Amino acid sequence: MEEVYRVTRRVARSNASVLLLGETGTGKELIATAIHRLSDRCNGPFVKVNCGALSESLLESELFGHVRGAFTGAVSNRTGRFEAADTGTIFLDEINSTSLELQVKLLRVLQEREFERVGDTQTHRVDTRVIAASNRDLQEEVNEERFREDLYWRLNVVPIVIPPLRERRDDIPAMVAHFLNIYSEANDRYVVHIEPAAIEAMQEYHWPGNVRELQNYVERAVVMADGDELTIELIPAVVLGNEKPKGRFRGADVESLSFELVRTGLNDSKDGDSELHERIVTRVERELIAQVMESCNYVQTKAAVRLGINRNTLHKKLKEYNLESAPRPVDE
Repeated sequence: MEEVYRVTRRVARSNASVLLLGETGTGKELIATAIHRLSDRCNGPFVKVNCGALSESLLESELFGHVRGAFTGAVSNRTGRFEAADTGTIFLDEINSTSLELQVKLLRVLQEREFERVGDTQTHRVDTRVIAASNRDLQEEVNEERFREDLYWRLNVVPIVIPPLRERRDDIPAMVAHFLNIYSEANDRYVVHIEPAAIEAMQEYHWPGNVRELQNYVERAVVMADGDELTIELIPAVVLGNEKPKGRFRGADVESLSFELVRTGLNDSKDGDSELHERIVTRVERELIAQVMESCNYVQTKAAVRLGINRNTLHKKLKEYNLESAPRPVDE
């Protein structure tokens, strides 16, 4: 993390594109915010876009804007996020979820600093610094032809890899103290002490949700505390090892690995077994997607991230397997 801070301070004063890499919940947005605040653009806008939270058609309009009549519902001209971030910084989170078609347009903005709004022919120029983030290895995405190599190299001018919390457990006491101050003030409480046993338990936990999970548990402890100390009784059972995480999977890594095995690991079967192979892959793939969709409350964007696939690919699979919506409850 000291190296992360050093690179963050050094790159902030430049105009170079920055690519933040790390698991979900490691604090990529915080680093992006720090880069903007330490830069010469700090007085300009800082615009954040979660590329994984919008459909492909909406994302293009969100980034570049549109003109009246460009599509159904476009009743007036709209300024896009790149234009809104002019003289400042735009943060493109989950850049790995964008389609290859949209990546072409992003590459042009990065190289030429110009774009057209959806449905328009007039070219707009912007002076916007780009910080992108991905919770997946973009080099792997390039190898799998899910991400353009030219865009990858254009974004990867200064890469910053943020390690998961399980690899920096010594930071946990300071983080807990920091979050205690924040949530004590927010909830008008006075929880300022930490029981050593509680810290020890938190340092032994593997933190699949990273800093975001830690932050959530500290906030819960502040709300539930009777006194001024965060005790081990306030730590969730899953952290203490007394309860398995809810759901049918232990985490996103297992889900991604399972889907990767379905996608690529079963291709070694002999030609004579191709029909059987296809049936097995189909059944396993359908069951895996169904379980992940259920665990994500049928939010497609979240499920796509956990499965490690493109949102458009997931949509096609859901349609193919008739899994597009949650099953209706059976009347008793």
